[in-house]
Amino acid sequence: MSQKGIYYLSRHELESFVEPLREIYDITELDSEEQISKAVGIIFATTNRPISTSSIPSKNSLQAIIFIVNSNELSELEEELANNAYSFLPPSAPISIVKSQIENAMQMLRLKEAAEHSRSTLEVQTTTMKELNRIGMALSHERNIDKLLAMIVNKAMEITQSDAASLYLVEPDSSGGKQLRFKFSRNTSLPITFSEFTIPMSYTSIAGFVAETGIPLTIDDVYELPPEAPYTFNKSFDEYTGYRTKSMMVVPLLNAFNYVTGVLQLLNHKTNPNVVLDSPEATEKYVSSYPNDLVDVASSLGSQAAVAMENSQLYQDIRKLFEGFVNASVTAIEQRDPTTSGHSFRVADLTIGLAELVDQTGEKPFAGVKFSRAQLTEIRYASLLHDFGKVGVREEVLVKAKKLYPLQFELLKWRFDFYRQSIKLGYSEKKLAYLLEKGFDSYLNALPELDREAEAALAEAKHMWEFIVRSNEPTVLAEGSFEKLIEIANIRFNTIDNEVMPLLLEKEQQTLSIPKGSLNEDERKQIEQHAYHTYVFLKQIPWTEEWKDIPRIAGLHHEKLDGRGYPKGAKGSEIPIQSRMMSIADIFDALTASDRPYKRAVPTEKALDIIQTEVNANQLDPDLFRLFVASKVYQRLVK
Repeated sequence: MSQKGIYYLSRHELESFVEPLREIYDITELDSEEQISKAVGIIFATTNRPISTSSIPSKNSLQAIIFIVNSNELSELEEELANNAYSFLPPSAPISIVKSQIENAMQMLRLKEAAEHSRSTLEVQTTTMKELNRIGMALSHERNIDKLLAMIVNKAMEITQSDAASLYLVEPDSSGGKQLRFKFSRNTSLPITFSEFTIPMSYTSIAGFVAETGIPLTIDDVYELPPEAPYTFNKSFDEYTGYRTKSMMVVPLLNAFNYVTGVLQLLNHKTNPNVVLDSPEATEKYVSSYPNDLVDVASSLGSQAAVAMENSQLYQDIRKLFEGFVNASVTAIEQRDPTTSGHSFRVADLTIGLAELVDQTGEKPFAGVKFSRAQLTEIRYASLLHDFGKVGVREEVLVKAKKLYPLQFELLKWRFDFYRQSIKLGYSEKKLAYLLEKGFDSYLNALPELDREAEAALAEAKHMWEFIVRSNEPTVLAEGSFEKLIEIANIRFNTIDNEVMPLLLEKEQQTLSIPKGSLNEDERKQIEQHAYHTYVFLKQIPWTEEWKDIPRIAGLHHEKLDGRGYPKGAKGSEIPIQSRMMSIADIFDALTASDRPYKRAVPTEKALDIIQTEVNANQLDPDLFRLFVASKVYQRLVK
């Protein structure tokens, strides 16, 4: 509480009024308006020389004005003065009444001062609480651990007006115990570089003492520690740099379970936050002890920091865990078809490259398209997992390298081998019959012609087989004329059981007549279902809000702008730009990837021409492909 006095204005009529009071109170005479405005306490005044309204604060001030007036003078008071008056007394008021008025006024002023102090304290606490909330929100949004540590130190220095600070983290040591790692430091008066190091977690150091006990510590001067203190202060930094460390506040970083996860060490509480402590003299002049109320503030900040660091570490651990899950999933998918090894990673690399270009370009139609860091991660994960649904496709279909399955091809080959043997057998029988019917001399004359017929028939069988082998190869583009397959299918031969069998079965003929790729219509539908399976499988994962579109992006990578894609037949703007970018990357890698059993790698220029054909057919995004080609994003795959 401030010291309050009793005052009166220099008036001769007040001299006689206050004289009896001097025996009870210490009363001071005021002669100027400046003195009036600065007075704290009770002021006696009259009306014959009124007080200027500018000299009197409102009723909320720590002044109580008692006017000594006759009843007929009350009307002469200025309205503002009258409203701000504490009371009115006649000049003849008994001393007991005056004394009672003084005591009541003093009590009122004490209550007003207490209320003002409470209001001021509440205002400071409210401001501090808002600042802590603001800091807490900032800490909770920062995922990068290094940036988080810097933010913790900077905010702690700001809120406590500290000149320097250091942060230690608790970690396991090699013997199964714990140690403190010096993780971050900052000094506003001295540019410093620091390296991480560790110290034992013990009572011998100030940071170790706080880490062991979990109790905040304030020190007025670290050079004058009490003899009974178990810890010491290491002066080596001060001696090396010329810096003077004086006051210190050290608080533990307590997590939600009240475990110490680190220690925040604040140095040199400055009375003026803007001064630079460039000498020991400046430190002595501007550094004071840390007030007790800052201990609670720093401790609260420390707890927020501990929780934020644990959340950040947990977030990083979850990210690593999820990265492992994604990589394991991709590996599992590609192991079902080893020939496509690396495809998902290459598609992700190309898609991210294209997304970064879209994000950076200021040209239409992508001027307003921006991808945040989280969205780029979302695109990467969606690209990596775009073929996840292949786990739902039969493996024989998934890895089908030729138009005919291996067993089908072997059976057909056996049939042709039997057919060739039947040709040989047929001509042998024909020769024997000729010999028996015409005689040996005629047989010798006819033999060359019979051999030429047999060789021609065998050659034709060989050519038919070679055509079948060629027809069994998949093609990148629709090509080939397969009328000869109909001719082959019309050929009949007798089996060992003397049954008539077509040389080429109808189903084999249809399969070998596939104009593009190696899959028939039913098999193609099975493969196309992988996009739907991808969406369904990925939808089961409880994605965070920032990655919730991964199933949709991945599931639509085979859609076409004209609506002729799969699995939903989406068209135009119904296909997200992320999926449209992935489509181009997926097709390019599928065309240019190293040789596979069912196709040869296509040169880059030819692959771009093929994709351009799909762009011209309104199947792929022309603007994205133009950017893909102009920027040569595909060169990212060249190592």
